[in-house]
Amino acid sequence: MKIAILGAGSWATALGKVWAEKGHEVRLLARRSTVVQAINSRRVNPDYLPGITLPASLKASLDPEEVLKGAEAVVWAVPAQALREVAQGLQGSISPEKPLISAIKGMEITTLKTPTEILREFFPENPCGVLSGPSFAWEVAQGLPTAVVLAFEEEFLARGLQEKLSSPVFRLYRSRDVRGVELCGAIKNVIAIAAGISDGLELGLNARAALITRGLAETMRLGLSLGAEPLTFSGLAGLGDLVLTCTGKLSRNYRVGYRVGQGESLPEVLHSLKQVAEGVYTVKALYRFVQGSKLELPISQGVYQVLYQGEPPQEVLKRLLSRPLKAEFEPPPRP
Repeated sequence: MKIAILGAGSWATALGKVWAEKGHEVRLLARRSTVVQAINSRRVNPDYLPGITLPASLKASLDPEEVLKGAEAVVWAVPAQALREVAQGLQGSISPEKPLISAIKGMEITTLKTPTEILREFFPENPCGVLSGPSFAWEVAQGLPTAVVLAFEEEFLARGLQEKLSSPVFRLYRSRDVRGVELCGAIKNVIAIAAGISDGLELGLNARAALITRGLAETMRLGLSLGAEPLTFSGLAGLGDLVLTCTGKLSRNYRVGYRVGQGESLPEVLHSLKQVAEGVYTVKALYRFVQGSKLELPISQGVYQVLYQGEPPQEVLKRLLSRPLKAEFEPPPRP
């Protein structure tokens, strides 16, 4: 199977490595010639996965036509805020029957749209799905066991791709809840920033567990109001990815929160990051969404207030803890 992966960062490269090792012909679309040269000539991607040797069947190119030629599936692994530009540039270059798989965990700030919604704007005749779940790129690239979920509305398509893309160390489960899987992947990054802030403030493990649990409730509240399936939130894309991202030191979003909790400013933290922490941008979209709805997303709002309104984390925490007492479970709004 020929697979085109649009992107050449850590996640794109890790996916490419797994699938190339299974015997697929994989091409990465990169933005920099130095990355292309390193992958094709030295079998490494030192900027994103230092120390990982890549298989010879994994190639990179700067030319979209070369990457897309003959591809049976197109995987999108670019930052969420860059997706629209990339998709617009490739409009007309992908035939309608090719399945598009978003491996992006974020939302567009300006439109509040998820990646598959953006892809459907430019490729309305292509089936669009999403790949998500608890999966640090570094561990995937090392060949450590990983389980994720592939969601397509078309069951036959999800089943076929599941069989082709799964391997003994990279297990795919399938789902038809594209919206739910996608929303879980986006929102968990914001909750991870909150968990990092909590740990940076040394609030303890009890506090982090509470944040994860109430963060899941917040994710469900939003997801169910937008038509997601309830079971998705207890699965790999929901609880699984949330726990990983809120507790694993490899999480960029957790590290952003931790450093902010330790007293660094957001510009200082972002300046030193080599890769995108999607939660920093997704929280802007969530904050805008909340302003136009009756939904309560107190953790997401608190993260926004710390990152973008300059409020001290301790003050935001005080407000969260002084909210009116209520039942743990309340009937969620339905679409």
